[in-house]
Amino acid sequence: MLICDDDPLLTELLEHRLGLHGYETAVAHDGGEALAMLAERPPDAVILESMLPVHDGNELLRRIRESDRLKDLPVIMLTARKQDRDVVSALELGASEYVTKPFIPDELVARLARLIRNRPG
Repeated sequence: MLICDDDPLLTELLEHRLGLHGYETAVAHDGGEALAMLAERPPDAVILESMLPVHDGNELLRRIRESDRLKDLPVIMLTARKQDRDVVSALELGASEYVTKPFIPDELVARLARLIRNRPG
C-alpha cells in the first residue's frame, strides 16, 4: 500500500490504521518520490493526496492510468479539495474513489479492502 501525502501526522495515522488491518505500507511525501516507488515495486493500491510537491496528485493519477503496468491499480484520492470540479476531474482521470478530509478512517479501510478485493487480474 502506497500512501502519498506530505502531512506526516496523516501518514502516521494511516500507517497505523492500515497496519492494524494487516496492510504493509510505504510512504511517499511528494509526487517524485511516489513515481520512483511505483516504478520500483507497484503496491496493491495507492492513497493519494491531490496537493503534493513536485508532481500533484492529478499528475500522478494520470501517469498511473497511462502506464500499462499500473493502469488497473486502485487509487483512492484522499484530499481536502471538495469542490465539484476537483472531484469530477479526479474521477475523469480514473480515481477509483474520492474521499474528502476530514474522513472516517474505518470507512477508508473498508473502501480500500473492497477495491483490492475487486481488482481485475
